[in-house]
Amino acid sequence: MAFPTAVNNQITDAVTQANVKVVGEAPAFAMGSIYQSMAHSTGILFENAVSSQQQQNMLSQAAANQGVMQIYSIDTLAGASAVHGDITGSSITASQIADLVKSMRSQG
Repeated sequence: MAFPTAVNNQITDAVTQANVKVVGEAPAFAMGSIYQSMAHSTGILFENAVSSQQQQNMLSQAAANQGVMQIYSIDTLAGASAVHGDITGSSITASQIADLVKSMRSQG
């Protein structure tokens, strides 16, 4: 800075120190902003992971439910064939039951 000036030296020193302080703090503020952005992104990442896990759990419960329903329907089919054999006096063969199961699976 050129001396002497029309402004008091103490004032120019105070302004210079304030400017240097701002310039010196800029990297710290920039890194703070980056860390805050990264923390926010990580939070969103975990929120999406939890949501995905919840959806996968619902899908697995639905798949298990469908499997149980199929198991119960096969038992019902076997019981129906036994009753049919008792009523008509003829029995249904295993291949006929397998064909019925295949046709039921293709429909549902």
